Amino acid sequence: MAYEKLGKGSLDYFPCRYKTSKILFRGPKRSLDGPYVAVLGGTETYGRFNKQPYPDLLEERMGRTVVNFGCPNAGLDVYLRDPALLKLCNNASEIIVQLPGAQNLSNRFYAVHPRRNDRFLRASSMLKYLYPEMDFTDYHFTRHLLGALQSTCEQRFAFVRKELKGAWIGRMKALLSRLDTRVTLVWLAGHAIASSAADEAFGSDPLFVDQDMVDNVRPFVRDLVEVVVTPNEIAKGQVGLIHSEMDAPMAQKMLGTVAHERVAMELEQALSCNHL
Repeated sequence: MAYEKLGKGSLDYFPCRYKTSKILFRGPKRSLDGPYVAVLGGTETYGRFNKQPYPDLLEERMGRTVVNFGCPNAGLDVYLRDPALLKLCNNASEIIVQLPGAQNLSNRFYAVHPRRNDRFLRASSMLKYLYPEMDFTDYHFTRHLLGALQSTCEQRFAFVRKELKGAWIGRMKALLSRLDTRVTLVWLAGHAIASSAADEAFGSDPLFVDQDMVDNVRPFVRDLVEVVVTPNEIAKGQVGLIHSEMDAPMAQKMLGTVAHERVAMELEQALSCNHL
C-alpha cells in the first residue's frame, strides 16, 4: 500500500496485521488480549501525515487500549468483505465507526476494488447506457470518474448520485447488522451534515452523505458524535502534519491535527456518558 512507502520527511506508520484479516493497518500493533475499543474508518482515522491520529489520542485520554482499524480510502465494502475484522470488532468493548462517503462502494453503475475501494474497476451496462459517449477505460479512481460524469451531464448524474445514496444506506445497515456491540458513529468533516434538500458541493467528504441518510441508520447505533472543523482549525491543524514536499498537495486535503484532538475529546465524553 502506497501509504506505507517512506520518503524524506515521511512518517513511519508501522504497518501491521491483526489475526487473519487481509488488511494492513497502522501500528504500532496493539494487544487484543484484554479489553479494547475498535475504530473503523477511512484515511482520517488511519491518520495519514498525522503523528497521533484520534484513536491514539483517545487511548491516551481514556487509559484504555484503542485499536486503529482505519484503512486509507476505505468504503463500506472493505469491511463487509473481511469477516476476520468484523469478528475482532465484535470482541471489542466499544466500536467506533467514522462515517464514510458514498463514492467508494460497488453499486449498479460501477464496481470498485474489494480492498482499495477508491479504485474504479469497471462500468456496468447501466452506466454505459446512461453515458454512451464516455470511454470508461480512461478512469481508474472513483472521484475522477464521478467528476467526469457530473461535468458531462448534471441531469444524468443525478441518477448516479441517487444510486450511491441508496447503496450507502443499504451497506451501512448491513455493516451495523453484523456488529454485535452497539456502535458510536463519528461525523468528521469540514462542513455540517447537509439537509436532504441540498447536496454538498462535489469533493466534500463524506461525499454525498446527507441528513436523511444519517437519520436512516441512526436507530441502529447507540450514539452519533458530530465534529465539524472550521477553516481556521483546518489551516492550523495542517501545520502540524508531517509529510514530504512531494506529498504537500495531499496533506492540504486532510483536516489536520486540531480535528483529531477535537474528535478524541468528543469521543471520550460520549463513551464516558454511555458508561454512567
